[in-house]
Amino acid sequence: MSGSRCQTLYPFSGERHRQGLRFAAGELLTLLQVPDGGWWEGQKEDGLRGWFPASYVQLLEQKPRKVTPQPGEDSLTCPLPPGWQSYMSPQGHRYYVNAFTNANGYHAPVTPMHQMEPGHMSLRKPSGDPQSPGSPRVPRRPARESSRTINCVTFPHPDTMQEQQLLKPTEWSYCDYFWADKKDPQGNNTVSGFEILLQKQLKGKQMQKEMAEFVRERIKIEEEYAKNLSKLSQNSLAAQEEGTLGEAWAQLKKSLADEAEVHLKFSSKLQSEVEKPLLNFRENFKKDMKKYDHHIADLRKQLASRYTAVEKARKALTERQKDLEMKTQQLEIKLSNKTEEEIKKARRKSTQAGDDLMRCVDLYNQAQSKWFEEMVTSTLELERLEVERVEMIRQHLCQYTQLRHETDMFNQSTIEPVDQLLQKVEPAKDRELWVQEHKTGDIRPVDMEI
Repeated sequence: MSGSRCQTLYPFSGERHRQGLRFAAGELLTLLQVPDGGWWEGQKEDGLRGWFPASYVQLLEQKPRKVTPQPGEDSLTCPLPPGWQSYMSPQGHRYYVNAFTNANGYHAPVTPMHQMEPGHMSLRKPSGDPQSPGSPRVPRRPARESSRTINCVTFPHPDTMQEQQLLKPTEWSYCDYFWADKKDPQGNNTVSGFEILLQKQLKGKQMQKEMAEFVRERIKIEEEYAKNLSKLSQNSLAAQEEGTLGEAWAQLKKSLADEAEVHLKFSSKLQSEVEKPLLNFRENFKKDMKKYDHHIADLRKQLASRYTAVEKARKALTERQKDLEMKTQQLEIKLSNKTEEEIKKARRKSTQAGDDLMRCVDLYNQAQSKWFEEMVTSTLELERLEVERVEMIRQHLCQYTQLRHETDMFNQSTIEPVDQLLQKVEPAKDRELWVQEHKTGDIRPVDMEI
């Protein structure tokens, strides 16, 4: 696969790897190394190279190509409208540019562009082009929505979205199934997918604490039992028995003292090798969880603020365009220099409103990209912590059963089923069942488009 080309699906800051490759969504990379483990090495078109998560890119079937037909020609059988030229984008989509206005647009190959009037082209602002959504509007056919915004997060529209590949297929990973928000049990408010994951982590910490309390009660029983055995071994009953029977009786009482010592050692090891590690494991767990919670919550608040700014700018643009259209109609009714000046002024304001909208959308997309990257990073970290917690508890419970084997040789049959079940502990399977029950959504967010 080395030497193949791929396209980045999401922005990556490069901070999660010592030799990370920073890129934005939509860039083309050449693969240099593709080892197992989920990290690939690649090179950008400007020569920069580094490592990045394999799930952040999509392999291209063939190297990107750009086809520049002769002016006025197209791959379709009929000619394009006057002034329009056809190109092929790096993603393999046909791309149209108007040579007179520099307007451009993407259209699916099944849409015959030659059947449309030039005024019906779906326009997008090219990089560096002074044109903006605030330019005078021309009639055009309504396009199907490609995205929708839910709780300030933009997702692909279910009617037009392309299939998304999971970031970690077949693993039921947290980073794939908790993108959407979910109604709380009362149905009054919504809970984010990340909050659900945090609640699971806090519940796991509480279960760990209760296990430690259970072991503490077991230690108390052992200590009390040892104390009673030691007390009984010193009892003076039948102390005057003589001869060999007297010797045997004395040894029996001594064996009680020895047994008491064994149980004291057992309780001491339970405390140092099971109870204490359970209590001390991740002492700052709640503090760490609050840090994750606050960080993701702050990013969501920033995203909501950016979305509010977009809606405000969208409303302002609509008002400016209505004002421009009204003054244009007035000019058609009555020609005057004053009306022409008003139209120029209205056009400038409309263009400015369009530029403001595009700036707000760009800031929104940056905020959503940052939230997306932190969500992936944080959910994978929570997943790692959960696996670590389960494995730690399993190991210490195995230590408990081992100590029981060493202490009580006569009751090993009661411990064997516990040993068998501990060997069958499978965090990945547990995660799959839990994710299936609690997942909030596996559709990942996409950039907002104008």
